[in-house]
Order: sequence, then structure tokens, then C-alpha cells
Amino acid sequence: MLPAGMDPRTPVLVGAGQVVHRTGEPGLPGPVQLAAESLRRAGADSGSGDRLLRSADLVAGIAPVSRPYGDLGALVAAELGASPKRTLQSARFGGDAPQRMVNTVAQAIADGRCEVALLAGAESVASWNVATRTGATLDWPEQSEGVAPSEIIGSDRGPNSEMETAAGMWGPVYFYALMESALRGRLGLSEAAHRERIGGLWSRLSAVAARNPYAWQPVARSVADLVTPSAANRMVSTPYPKLLVANLSVDLGAGLVLCSAAAADAAGVPREKWVFPHGGATATDEWFVTERADMAASPAIAAAGRAALGAAGIGIDDVAHIDLYSCFPVAVQVAAEALGLPIDDPARPLSLTGGLSFAGGPGNNYTTHAIATLAGLLREDAESYGLATALGWYITKHGVGVYSGKPPARLFRAVEAEVPAARRVTAPGYTGAVTVEAYTVVYRKGPAPDHADEPEAVVVSGLDPTGARTLLRVSDLETITTFVDADPIGTSAEITAPGTLTLHADRPAR
Repeated sequence: MLPAGMDPRTPVLVGAGQVVHRTGEPGLPGPVQLAAESLRRAGADSGSGDRLLRSADLVAGIAPVSRPYGDLGALVAAELGASPKRTLQSARFGGDAPQRMVNTVAQAIADGRCEVALLAGAESVASWNVATRTGATLDWPEQSEGVAPSEIIGSDRGPNSEMETAAGMWGPVYFYALMESALRGRLGLSEAAHRERIGGLWSRLSAVAARNPYAWQPVARSVADLVTPSAANRMVSTPYPKLLVANLSVDLGAGLVLCSAAAADAAGVPREKWVFPHGGATATDEWFVTERADMAASPAIAAAGRAALGAAGIGIDDVAHIDLYSCFPVAVQVAAEALGLPIDDPARPLSLTGGLSFAGGPGNNYTTHAIATLAGLLREDAESYGLATALGWYITKHGVGVYSGKPPARLFRAVEAEVPAARRVTAPGYTGAVTVEAYTVVYRKGPAPDHADEPEAVVVSGLDPTGARTLLRVSDLETITTFVDADPIGTSAEITAPGTLTLHADRPAR
């Protein structure tokens, strides 16, 4: 019997499973194998075994990057003996995918278009790297080209503007490093104070990972370990050495079983296993980083947070368990600021898993692990609330979910939050006077055996006298050395030609 007054279409999360395959363990499992295993564990976790797995009428796959598949859900369903009416897959790139997919699936359940849904993702980059290094054969399923799911969820729009591409900003670490510098400038922190801030944040995350049985690197690390460059912790792009960036080289899988309250009751899932989505919202920031009014702020996270918390009828102070998407330190700091959270509250750590550096950064699928971990906590603390955020591209695409072990007051409704415009004019190719807003020194990996850091270029964001932003990449050694040896944020400078910057003499000492 359902609880009195509960709508039978109420979405409920009844099973959560995670799997980690560590380097050195037997086998080289692929993403299909890991995703299917995570769902088997989710089925066992629900208490219904494979009953709900086999009866699923929808299977949702988080697109893997280690082996792209047109329809991961179809391959996983075949592994589990399920015959879904529909399969969904997330857009090829975007860590917002898991929460966006939960919102989509929960809405389908609430609308009566689905009774039992499976959601899973996995990455096998570590196994791929081992096979590449050793020549081992990977026995991973193939899928014909042209195979497609019933629906793709999310946006496949490219992440870079022409100005950003011209400056060599081709990957996440460089964008996040530049945004980290912009945040430091806005906060008015010295480099030493800022290193202590982000090192402390990441050290606290590593302590969480040390308690997580599914973490890729379950080792607590000190601030000094994290911020001090070494052969094992080479500089990548200032202020980030390797241990402050997301770790994609993992073998991890996570899966969730969601269904209607009626289906959960019919399957005999014990009531103490039920966890309810109370609010789910998505939002998008100004698409290109350099076109944002503030490169180190997220109006979209603030809007999605308000919408998800509002749907749950609570405020952020009512949330006991929190996981903020933690690919790089700036992402956590920006999200915390947007949601009104301190970054150093010992009573409410900002990660439940240990984050993407230590728990692991399995491509698009990290937040599925966060939600699975959150489900376990909410079963133990059923009257409390938990919140998870998901993030895609460069603090661009967002999802926020609010969950609890107690039933919601109203039927679930996914929300696309309205985001106030916050756009800055850009000036590609500009020459003339600028103020240095932010910068990052980009390093190349040095030669073996010690791979010593070698600065390759500095990417500078400058504001012209009208406030328009320009971005340039400077490769001459003298200028790079100046940025390494001093702290030019806030300094006036002159762009005399593309790729040429002259700093004025009033730059502050490091």
C-alpha cells in the first residue's frame, strides 16, 4: 500500500550502485560492462534483484568518452536482459548530464510516460591506457554506426568562441585556470593566500575520498602535497598543478534505478529504500566564458539552485548533505558563492565523494556517483535533504537536484530556470591599452624521466578602457617569465600587436 495521499506517479529512486575497477586488478572492463555491473548492484541495492532491471521501460545512458557509443542504453539493456520501449542518451560532452537525465526521467515518470527507468554511465579510460601501453586486446562490445537512442538529452554546441580558440584555449584546464585567476583578482587575494585557499579546499575533498570505498585515489593529502609542484605533481596551467585538476584516467561506473511509487510498491521495494527527487532544475550561463560579465561567477547556478530548492519548499540552510561538482577548485568556489555556502564549513563538506581529482572524474558521469552516494546518506538520515550539482563545459551547463528520504509535498516538476542576462562585450584582435584582468601560464610536459615543468605560453585576459574583454596568447620567453615571477593582475599594459603585450612598470611583486 502506498502512503496515504501519495500520487502513484511519484518518482522514487530505489536503487543505487557503484563500481570501481582499479589498475592492476584482473581484466580491462569497458564502459558497457561497468555500467551494467553498476545497475546489477543498484538492483540488488533496491532489494528487488533483477526484477526492476528486466521490467524497465526506459534505459538512459550517460555518453561515455573512452568508447563512444551511439546508444549506450541499448547495449546495457541487452546485458541486463531488459527490453525498454525507449532509450535516452546524453549529449556527447557535458558533466551536467546525470542530473539533467534524472530530471528528464523523473518528469517522464510523473507524467505517466514511464514506470521503471534505469540510468547508468561508466568510463574505462584507465583500461584503455593500459591496453594502449601494453598492446592488450580490448574485448569491448561494438555498435554499428548510425545506431541512435530514442532521444538525445542536452546540448552538443561547441564550447569555444573564435577568440578563445585563437588564444589556444582548447581544453578545460586552461579555461578553469583562467577563471581561477579572475576569481583571485576579484577576491583581492595574493597568490600565496589563494594557494592556501584552494589547497585547503582540495585537501578537505581528499579527506572525504579517503573514506569513500569507490574513490579512485582514497588518500588524504595535505595542502603542501597539493599545491607544491614536483615530479609527481607537475604544473599544468597556473595556479593548477596536476593534483588540483580532474582525473579522467579512471575505470568507474554508477547506476540508478528510478520508478513510480506504484511500481516500487508492486516490486516490494522496502519503504526505507525510497529516496525522492524533490526538485530538479537546469540552467545555462552565457555560453562562451569570455563573453560573461564576470568570468568567475555563475548566475545560472544561482537560478537553478533557487528553482530546485523552491520546488522542494526549502532553503539552502535546510540542506544537510551537499555535493558540488568539483572538477577544478574554481568550479566549487563559484557554485558555493552562487548557492550561499561557505567553502570551509566542517559540518557541511562540499563533496560527498571526494571530487573529480580523488574520487575520480569519469567523463560525463561523475554526478551519477554523487547521487548514488547521496541516496545512501538519505536512507540513513531520512528526514534530511541533500543537494547535488552537475556541470558541463566551462561552468556553462548546469543541473541542480534536491533529494530526501521523506515524500515530497507535490508531484515532481523539472524546471529550466530563467537566467538574467550577464554578457560582456569582447574585442577580438584589439590593440591598445588594457588592464590585466586574469591570466594563466601554460606548461608543457617536460621530457622523461622527471617531466620537469616547462612554461610554454601565457594566456592573458585584458579589459580595454570601455570594459570590453580581449584575450591573447603570448609566447615570448621574457613576457612569460614576467608573469611567472610577478603578479600582474590589475596592472596596466599595452597590446602592441597580436600576441605582443607590454606590461607597465607598476606591476605588483609576487
